[in-house]
Amino acid sequence: MSELVTPAQTVGPYLSIGLSWDEGPLVVADGAPGAVWLRGEVRDGGGDVVPDALVETWQAGPDGEFHAAGFRGFGRCPTDDDGRYAIRTLKPGAVGGRAPHIDVTVFARGLLHRLVTRVYFADEPAANEADPVLAAVPAGRRATLLAERSGDGYRFDITLQGPDETVFFAA
Repeated sequence: MSELVTPAQTVGPYLSIGLSWDEGPLVVADGAPGAVWLRGEVRDGGGDVVPDALVETWQAGPDGEFHAAGFRGFGRCPTDDDGRYAIRTLKPGAVGGRAPHIDVTVFARGLLHRLVTRVYFADEPAANEADPVLAAVPAGRRATLLAERSGDGYRFDITLQGPDETVFFAA
């Protein structure tokens, strides 16, 4: 007799129900000194955009502290129909001997668990070189963790699978 097996439940595509809110992408107020946008796209292994992902960020403030007036340190943004997300925040400071970085979680359809990664900043080469977490990533893969300066902030694209897959860490 064969057994009937129920497939595992994924984390999407219903992320917009109860998980998004209007202020989610706004870690700091409009006009906050030093405010920058962290923007990017989420793509699947075939290179197609993921229009129903959710990107969450956690970070320290520019002083390396996690609690500051007017700075929540947490952002959440669903991707749009073109797979884009945008979070207005402040560039973080160094924390505990690590380079400035933002912790990122990605939720998307087809995933059984959230994916966890980090955003480092390409314009912080000395700090990045000394960062123990970034140093543990194979040199040829580190570029997938670097946000590049662009216009009014930084660009950080996330690729879920394939040859250009973003480095993800155990949660």
